[in-house]
Amino acid sequence: MTDIQLEEEDKEINKRFKAILKSMKDRMDEEDKELITRAFNLAKDAHSEVRRKSGEPYIYHPIAVAQIVADEIRLGPKSVASALIHDVVEDSDYTLEDIERIFDTEIAKIIDGLTKISNIFNQDISLQAENFRKMLLTLSDDIRVILIKLADRLHNMRTMDSMPEHKQLKIASETLYLYAPLAHRIGLYNIKTELEDLSLKYTEPEVYRDIVLKLKNSQTEALRYLKNFSNAIKKHLENDGLKFSIKERTKSIYSIRKKMLTQGVSFDEVYDKFAIRIIIDSEKVYEKADCWRAYSIVTDHYRPNTKRMRDWISAPKANGYESLHTTVMGPEGHWVEVQIRSSRMDEVAERGYAAHWKYKSDSSGQNKLDEWVNRIREVLENNEGDALSFVDEFKMDLMADEIYIFTPKGDLRILPTNSTPLDFAFGVHTDVGLRTLGAKVNGRLVPLNYRLKSGDQVEIITSQKQSPKEDWLNYVVTSKARNNIKSSLKSERKQIADDGKETLERKLRYIKLKPSKNLLQEMVKYFGTKTSTDLYYKVGMKIIDNNQLKEFMRDQNQGFYAYLRKRIIGRSKKDLDQAKKEESKQKKESAEAEQIVVFGPDEQKLDYKPAKCCNPIPGDQVFGFITATEGIKLHHKNCPNSIYLQSNFAPRLMRAKWVSSKKREYASVLVIRGIDTVGLVNKVTKIISNDLHVNIRSINIAGDDGIFEGLITVVVQDKMHLDKVIVQLRKIEGVSSVERRFADRD
Repeated sequence: MTDIQLEEEDKEINKRFKAILKSMKDRMDEEDKELITRAFNLAKDAHSEVRRKSGEPYIYHPIAVAQIVADEIRLGPKSVASALIHDVVEDSDYTLEDIERIFDTEIAKIIDGLTKISNIFNQDISLQAENFRKMLLTLSDDIRVILIKLADRLHNMRTMDSMPEHKQLKIASETLYLYAPLAHRIGLYNIKTELEDLSLKYTEPEVYRDIVLKLKNSQTEALRYLKNFSNAIKKHLENDGLKFSIKERTKSIYSIRKKMLTQGVSFDEVYDKFAIRIIIDSEKVYEKADCWRAYSIVTDHYRPNTKRMRDWISAPKANGYESLHTTVMGPEGHWVEVQIRSSRMDEVAERGYAAHWKYKSDSSGQNKLDEWVNRIREVLENNEGDALSFVDEFKMDLMADEIYIFTPKGDLRILPTNSTPLDFAFGVHTDVGLRTLGAKVNGRLVPLNYRLKSGDQVEIITSQKQSPKEDWLNYVVTSKARNNIKSSLKSERKQIADDGKETLERKLRYIKLKPSKNLLQEMVKYFGTKTSTDLYYKVGMKIIDNNQLKEFMRDQNQGFYAYLRKRIIGRSKKDLDQAKKEESKQKKESAEAEQIVVFGPDEQKLDYKPAKCCNPIPGDQVFGFITATEGIKLHHKNCPNSIYLQSNFAPRLMRAKWVSSKKREYASVLVIRGIDTVGLVNKVTKIISNDLHVNIRSINIAGDDGIFEGLITVVVQDKMHLDKVIVQLRKIEGVSSVERRFADRD
């Protein structure tokens, strides 16, 4: 590069750094400014010879991360300084000891946590779930590590265009699977939304571009509509003496896409793309009453949808989020979501954890977040399963929607959606959970698998004689309940196995047999158990009784080994014949499929099986996944499992594409919805069977109150063939939507 170019770059670097200082103006003194400047100079020196894949100086990245930390998360000077030097130890000769000497122990500790996370995620390993578990361990030390890491991830997502496509897909899937939910749970709503939108940009680029274009085309009209909507209530809010501001907005790209998928509708059919937020300028003591006054004024003018009302002021979310939400019918028949909150509530909603520091006089939000961090520690400490199970439990337990349950004394408990009385019992205390005999909900006895709803009052009935049962594991959703049940069952099983061992040895000695290792192995084979411990457990549970033991001894005396060999040989021959048939069938299927899909950059023809969760057909965008035991499985790009697989098993994914369309048949399931009319089923079957000559494998259409929904399984040759069926079905009078359906996640 020329000296002039280097000089221009240096000016740009300093300009960007000054923007950080400007953002921190209200939160730093001269000493803080000097600290941030020292961190900037160190980062500039450490990264002076390094450039990003885009060709830009690497220092742009830490400056951008620090800007997000300062401006969007609004953390303090030490966090901004840490963000500036977050890659220094990993990418230069500076050590952690150098950081502690130049700055202090607190900053060194944050950098240590960030470096550990970086080292974890830079390894070329497939199980990102294990990395996520290790990352969460840093919460025990300092939550600022996670906040800076989220800022780092956000900037990487904003600047991913120069990366190869497969890297974009992996990072975006990982972000959607782990980072966006984490940002949501910490309360960083804006960051969560942007991470989701950017992830969609790389996981479904065509869908993303289509929604962006449609939003852009309708934005002017949408904002005009929302202005008129707001103006109709502004005067009444002012007359009531309220000081307020109103923000008009449309839903995020990702949330629109999610609604399109979950509701099976098109972009135009997503009914609440419009939203306004009323922010009340109110003192803490009056803000709840003022928000309800505003709610009353809005619902006096516009008819509310009672099913869409949410009160997170009376019962805030675990991340401190407080707001009133309602959806009302506006002019011209458009639904509009209205959010009502105070200025303080709005800042907490936008800034999450960091905003609590500004309102130290009210510790409720901080306490809720501390409680959440403690719950994370509890999950980490009690989890004995593999990393993937841990992440699934973590997302379900700590990131799920919440319900609000009351104890008999009126104390409030927050649980994940779909929790049962058992989850509630273990939430109260482990001993209460272990001794649960029954439960009353709102004064009425209910089964232990009853799904609780917000507002329920729960009373647990206990007994000292009660202990957990195996089927309890099917009733609970919280990791605390699940882990405690597993632990109790494990202890109980061990005790039964110990008792069974004593019983078996006593019975063997009675018939003058020594319980040798060889004899035990023969018994394990005979009774079909996996281990001797399982054998002892069955004896202890009296599943293996005296009569069965006598049969075993009789077989021994009558030449058990010859008998066993005969059984094995006979079965092997049968199995061999079956295996030959299967092999012949697979070879035939592989020969047919060989010309259809190619894998990898070299477009190799490999054997594969279509994944049952999405049943891809020719023309679909697909990818291959190398399974542990079943070879390559072919998945649809929009398969419910795709984000999960791309996030956790990136090295086992293969690029794939269809290269020809031999005449084969593929079953696809369609979901059809609309207004129930006379002769509807006849119209549907006529178009599919007679007009299009497509075989219907099954059809199930049910109506309720004039609305119908149904599932139709059709047999088609490829995606073009399927698309033709969908287009024709959508033309039927009364049909509102026809969508292809994939199975739920495995």
